[in-house]
Amino acid sequence: MRPGLAAAAAVIAVVTSFHAAMWLSLRPEATAPNVTDRFQSLSFAPFSRSMSPEGEAPTNAAQIRSDINAVAPYTRAVRTYSSTNGKELIAPIAGEQGIKVTAGAWLNRETDKKTGEVIAKAREANQRELAGVVDVARQNQNVQAVVVGNETLLRDDMNDEELATLIRSVKRQVNAPVTTGEIWNTWLDHPKVASSVDFILAHILPYWEDVPANQVVDYTINAYNRLRAAYPGKRIVIGEFGWPSHGFNRGASVPDPIEQAKIIRDFVARADALGIEYNIIEAFDLPKKQNEGSVGQYWGVFNADRQLKFPLTGPIFDHTYNQTGTLAVLLGVLFALPLLRMRDLTVSQGFVLAAAASGVAAWLALVVDYWLNHYVTGGDYITLALSVVMLVPLVFVLLYRVEELAAVAFGRGPARLVEAQKLGAPSRFPKVSIHVPAYREPPEMLKQTIDALARLEYPNFEAIIIVNNTPDPAMVEPVRDHCALLGDRFKFINAEKVSGFKAGALRIALEATAPDAEIIGVIDADYVVTPDWLKDLVPVFDDPTVGLVQAPQEHRDGARSPLHEAMNHEYAGFFDIGMVQRNEDDAIVVHGTMCLIRRAAMMEAGNWSSDTICEDTDLGLSIAENGWKTHYTRKRYGYGLLPDTFEAFKKQRHRWAYGGFQIIKKHWRRFLPNNSRLTTAQKRHFILGWVSWLGSESVGAFMAIASLAFVPFVLLFGVSVPAHVLTLPILVTFLVYLMHFVSLYRLRVATSPLRMFGAALAASAVQFTVAKAVLDGFRYKDLAFARTAKGNNWLAGAARSFPALPEAILGGLLLVSGMVLLVLNNWPGLALTKNDWKHIREIDLYGVALMVQSLPFVAAAVIGLFEPSRLNDFATWRAIGARLSAVPRRLGITPPPAVAD
Repeated sequence: MRPGLAAAAAVIAVVTSFHAAMWLSLRPEATAPNVTDRFQSLSFAPFSRSMSPEGEAPTNAAQIRSDINAVAPYTRAVRTYSSTNGKELIAPIAGEQGIKVTAGAWLNRETDKKTGEVIAKAREANQRELAGVVDVARQNQNVQAVVVGNETLLRDDMNDEELATLIRSVKRQVNAPVTTGEIWNTWLDHPKVASSVDFILAHILPYWEDVPANQVVDYTINAYNRLRAAYPGKRIVIGEFGWPSHGFNRGASVPDPIEQAKIIRDFVARADALGIEYNIIEAFDLPKKQNEGSVGQYWGVFNADRQLKFPLTGPIFDHTYNQTGTLAVLLGVLFALPLLRMRDLTVSQGFVLAAAASGVAAWLALVVDYWLNHYVTGGDYITLALSVVMLVPLVFVLLYRVEELAAVAFGRGPARLVEAQKLGAPSRFPKVSIHVPAYREPPEMLKQTIDALARLEYPNFEAIIIVNNTPDPAMVEPVRDHCALLGDRFKFINAEKVSGFKAGALRIALEATAPDAEIIGVIDADYVVTPDWLKDLVPVFDDPTVGLVQAPQEHRDGARSPLHEAMNHEYAGFFDIGMVQRNEDDAIVVHGTMCLIRRAAMMEAGNWSSDTICEDTDLGLSIAENGWKTHYTRKRYGYGLLPDTFEAFKKQRHRWAYGGFQIIKKHWRRFLPNNSRLTTAQKRHFILGWVSWLGSESVGAFMAIASLAFVPFVLLFGVSVPAHVLTLPILVTFLVYLMHFVSLYRLRVATSPLRMFGAALAASAVQFTVAKAVLDGFRYKDLAFARTAKGNNWLAGAARSFPALPEAILGGLLLVSGMVLLVLNNWPGLALTKNDWKHIREIDLYGVALMVQSLPFVAAAVIGLFEPSRLNDFATWRAIGARLSAVPRRLGITPPPAVAD
């Protein structure tokens, strides 16, 4: 076994052990008094998993009998809320098991609030309900009480006199005690109704009153005692008490399966000891109960499959926790297995990667646990499924970025860079043909490029300057004349009506290449190369298996403005971080300019192709697929010009992303087994690179738009927001991205914190652009090559509109939506009528996630506003600095004297 393999195995074993130990140590377990006898009563609604309590009625006696059989061993009585549409069968079937029944009649509003007109359907339904409950009470000896209406006063469906009249009417028709069900403090406010009932049936549900779980039972007993004090001598029954096992918190009230078990068991013991009559809400979870928000489905003592949700005696534990923990540990091992194939893995690097794998595995296990322990129906199903589908690519991106961070911060230094290789003195000087394609380029800029080539310290080269599709003689003839002055090694071609974009021009240049040229060099028309370019890099081709050598891009006009400086440092991150790491596995991305290609490798790959607009990356990948080696150097051998404007910067990024998408469509088959000579490591870099760039940016933009589209439903209709298992990954991914960016820039890019901030702003500002390019890749087969404007070569009279209008609109909406949600959630008095939010964690997370998702869009808008302002001028900043430095002198503060070195 190789040492690296043993170290990786040891790291995985240690991290897995720690991961498992964490799950074991965090295993929730609690104790509470045992329920030694049956519950006094349970709210009973025999609705199957697929039935909605709102309007649907169980008419199947078999379903009712099955449900009665399920609860019979655990309760002495049940409470119903309606006595029609089949529910009249509950009492006789319960009687078969000796179970008492508190029979209910559901009442609705009978008159229109605005007009005062009678609602005929409601009055008719109420009459049916009252007649039904009277019949049930008369025909079944096990009916111990009748409940006329449920929270009718709370909903303001009737006034005191209306409800009291109905109660007195039912009392005259039945022998059982008659009451109505209301929230406990509603009884305090309606003594007239209290005087009309035989006993008070009080609902005490501390969840809705923001009571913490550890205070619930005391709060309930205190509320019961307040009713006793208000109505001395009156029989008082707690008609509803319970706690939801799942759902969103309401202030300090946090639903939880362990707390549900503790609260109910503790309450039952206290109530039995104090002689308090009670009814637990409710027997069964109701998956279709949507009218109580996120908790409506989870009040049951039994789940929807009629299984007891917690033990009534002994320790209380989460019955799915062990399975979730086991799944997390196994997935963690699975995700960490690639470490066994990594060469030169350091121990610290391995720990970081294994820990990240365990973290992602834990999240996926929790998603599975959430899926299995929540009733996902209708829109919730779509939300959860769509969120998981979109989050999975982000998880791969997160792991890829953690891997890159670990490699740079904790791994071994790069060993495969050209400058790290010990190249001997050149034994020969193979001929190099340098091709410079130019399309409508300023002649003076092109002359600088040609003059730099003339200064190359290499004895055997030619330069072919091909100006294509440039009809203006003023842009052609000066370049032709300049080439003529420099001698025969500079060839000039003016090609008209060239098809195939830049690749078409390069094919023409290749046809004019000297027969003995072995290496083809390609530079952009704006690049000024250093004299040692060929001298240093051509010797790499002494290895006959090398097909390509790439040098990084660099720019000489970064000092034009703060925006140009930010763009330049944004490019530097790719060339000093990503390309260096990819080079270690011979998986660099070819980017055309400053590139040297073995002619034989180029011809084997099929020459320049015009079926993508990124012909350079396309050719480089084809060369690698044929088994040729590629090499990279970090040293700058050429300096070009940055895009003139932010708009040009975006167009260039759109072209690269759209071309990348074309390359994926063209090459994906070559990544299948035995379809190319790419190694596993090369395939992995290319695939994850595409996912990390094209996938994460497009998924991120789509998720932001989808999150924004969901906001009106949350605000206006009270639709549940995504759960924390779906919003936290967005925030974690952002934090990892931030840590990745800052750490790698500090370690690999020669920059300052302020320039790094500018680079981050520029990088994030093109998320929408990349996403649009991916969308265009699906929509359009071929888009025209969009030239990047450089060298102040704007078209005369062209209007410069705001370059980030779509981003500004989306970013503003996301930012404002997030802030509105946070305000409404934390200042409940401002909430809209459809919402009753009380510091819900998921609302806060969703609001923060919206604000985080707004950042790329806001970055583009900020740059769009910044670009034409005076702040985009170094002179302005120098003036500001001078004014600030003068402040101490104006205040009479003498600066300390300078100290000589």
